Amino acid sequence: MADEQVAVYDAEGNVTGTASRTRVYAEGLWHASAGVLLRSTDGTRIYVHRRTATKAVFAGMHDCLAGGVVDPGETPVQTATRELAEELGVTGVPLAPLASAAWYGEWARRPMRCHLFAFEARWDGPIRHQPEEVADGWWWTDDELARHVGDPTWPFVPDTRVLMPQLLTSTPLS
Repeated sequence: MADEQVAVYDAEGNVTGTASRTRVYAEGLWHASAGVLLRSTDGTRIYVHRRTATKAVFAGMHDCLAGGVVDPGETPVQTATRELAEELGVTGVPLAPLASAAWYGEWARRPMRCHLFAFEARWDGPIRHQPEEVADGWWWTDDELARHVGDPTWPFVPDTRVLMPQLLTSTPLS
């Protein structure tokens, strides 16, 4: 299987080209990811999931954004729409911008630099996990998720953790 190409960004958030996912992760190149916070239609619950143990980054950790890296030629909202359909089987719902941030961290002793874009969608229909990406999932209230994320030992993806204050207090589709 060929190494997937992803969009490469600069520190200010401008697209500058493309590179292989392997190179982006190995060299800590700036890139972008987009994800969707899936809320129940009444806004009282958030869908939380556990990533599979085979994921290249943040394997086995929990997340509340269905998302992935921005491909060449994609906008963050296109990525978010694609990833929501792929990972959770949810399609045909409007997405509203929710939060964004530049994140710098480390994974497997290598630097990671990423522009994060979060969107929100409302859904009460069926969830269909992509078996290669999502190991399990469930609905939690904001308080339940906040309690778990507040525990630094709970294995939650570090990039989404940065956005949590904005994710749990914003409700643009209300």
